[in-house]
Amino acid sequence: MPHVELSLSEVADLGAPRPGGFDGSLERWGSVVASATEPCLVIDDAGVVVAASPGCRGLLTADPADAVGRRLVDGVLRLLDFNAVSGELPDWETDKIPPLLAVASGGLARGLLRVRDEQGTPWTVDAVSAPLRDGSAVVGSITYFAPVNR
Repeated sequence: MPHVELSLSEVADLGAPRPGGFDGSLERWGSVVASATEPCLVIDDAGVVVAASPGCRGLLTADPADAVGRRLVDGVLRLLDFNAVSGELPDWETDKIPPLLAVASGGLARGLLRVRDEQGTPWTVDAVSAPLRDGSAVVGSITYFAPVNR
């Protein structure tokens, strides 16, 4: 009968910084999103973009790498209203978009967003957001986007 023995030479310290400097949930998810092909992004609890995937090109008003460190709603994502005129989304409604709602509520959030791409063409995306936590504290959110009418 075969015999298998497992030996652990060192115990992982979960509190120690991770390789590459990614020591928190937000930073670890940010490193994954930064290299993802799917359109997705990570924001912190203040609504600042931590990482945006190359797949977000066209969805954002800036190159995904240039969006890092900027507030999501203030110029990185141009939100439109769903009315026939497609004007800018009023400020009082921006807190209800899935990436920000997931942070505020601490729960999953999903909704349709109307955005203007780099060429000024409006299009609709389905946004699914999940809060990111360090322990019990919500530190940000991760959002995946799927084009609806592209």
